[in-house]
Amino acid sequence: MATLLRSKLSNVATSVSNKSQAKMSGMFARMGFQAATDEEAVGFAHCDDLDMEHRQGLQMDILKSEGSEEGAEPPLEGDIHYQRDGTGPPPPSASKEAVGCSELSGQGKPKITAWEAGWNVTNAIQGMFVLGLPYAILHGGYLGLFLIIFAAVVCCYTGKILIACLYEENEDGEIVRVRDSYVDIANACCAPRFPTLGGRIVNVAQIIELVMTCILYVVVSGNLMYNSFPNLPVSQKSWSIIATAVLLPCAFLKNLKAVSKFSLLCTLAHFVINILVIAYCLSRARDWAWDKVKFYIDVKKFPISIGIIVFSYTSQIFLPSLEGNMQNPKEFHCMMNWTHIAACILKGLFALVAYLTWADETKEVITDNLPSTIRAVVNIFLVAKALLSYPLPFFAAVEVLERSLFQDGNRAFFPNCYGGDGRLKSWGLTLRCALVVFTLLMAIYVPHFALLMGLTGSLTGAGLCFLLPSLFHLKLLWRKLLWHHVFFDVAIFVIGGICSVSGFIHSLEGLIEAFRTNAED
Repeated sequence: MATLLRSKLSNVATSVSNKSQAKMSGMFARMGFQAATDEEAVGFAHCDDLDMEHRQGLQMDILKSEGSEEGAEPPLEGDIHYQRDGTGPPPPSASKEAVGCSELSGQGKPKITAWEAGWNVTNAIQGMFVLGLPYAILHGGYLGLFLIIFAAVVCCYTGKILIACLYEENEDGEIVRVRDSYVDIANACCAPRFPTLGGRIVNVAQIIELVMTCILYVVVSGNLMYNSFPNLPVSQKSWSIIATAVLLPCAFLKNLKAVSKFSLLCTLAHFVINILVIAYCLSRARDWAWDKVKFYIDVKKFPISIGIIVFSYTSQIFLPSLEGNMQNPKEFHCMMNWTHIAACILKGLFALVAYLTWADETKEVITDNLPSTIRAVVNIFLVAKALLSYPLPFFAAVEVLERSLFQDGNRAFFPNCYGGDGRLKSWGLTLRCALVVFTLLMAIYVPHFALLMGLTGSLTGAGLCFLLPSLFHLKLLWRKLLWHHVFFDVAIFVIGGICSVSGFIHSLEGLIEAFRTNAED
């Protein structure tokens, strides 16, 4: 009798335990999951089949245990999913390989520290596009310096509220992460009437920004080489064609492992170049033209400067993934503070010192103002960095395009560009090559670094950094916001909208004029 009673109690305990694990699994499944890096995402793709068998095995165990208990309630939808953070116990039939995949996708995945996250943000907001900031001071004066500070404060704030949109309060009053990406936030704001509209808008903005970044790399490569060797019978357009010929193998990229090895070296080289430029400017401190820095602005060209400044701070698109992979997400706000304070100080000093040195002769790319003896060496390093940086936004744009247009299941607009063996089809490779050629054509017909940078910053930069985060914050969390948060969000949305429209119109006018001039030539 005692043995029978113990057996009955054991079965009940097992049933309760399984149902508890299943409900926890459902919660984590609804919270979603984000891979830390592209390499980890590839690893999860290889584990899909094993993970499916694992979840099915757990489902059968739950159904069997519930079937042994009379009056058991059916499992909730989504509660049968395996707990992807690795804390759920695997079924006895699960293989070691499946357990290994589970551990890889959960607690075993590498996390980054706040310092490493800060390094990633610093690379994004202090890249080679800071070379255009002195040109913004040329047309904005002290107001341009103020905008460098203002943009840092606003982008830091919108980055924080964007991360706040990833979280919601559960039934127990705990703050839990229910979304993983910018696209998830956008879709949540448009649900239930248009559940995918927001994600498509963000994807389009992201593709435009990535492709425009590729175009800027080609433009700056041609510009730097032409100004480094002005005596050679090679035009800027020809240098751009040579640069694109070097970049054409990017169409054959399968991953970024080979390119990523050079990323740290290129970043360090760029910081060294910035230091060299500042050192040269300091050596001419006696000749600084303080009287040239005015409070008035060039009404026609200053809106372009706004776009340049905003574009130099764009990092919001990858912040959700970055925060999700931090060892301590609570340190995210502190990390955003010190990275943007450092960026604000360094950008402001670099722009002001460079402008004081060359005043009204400041060019679109500040290194073109350096003496010819120094310019060639510095520009060659910058061209190398631009060429090695090109594959990163290009590969990201290709992935977004392929996922949205060719690999979105029944919602895909075109047939899958990959064959059954996982190889890229010939016509898919042709489209990649066409994208490289498109960046060349844009660089040839509109070889103006400042105009393109201002247009991109006004269109996608302001949208992704100013408008959408404040709008999403108001839409998702408006019931819990304090009055000053509502005021800040509305003010940022209005000011960002005005600056975006103004900068876009003036940049577009300049580009159309430049396009006509080049077409006539």
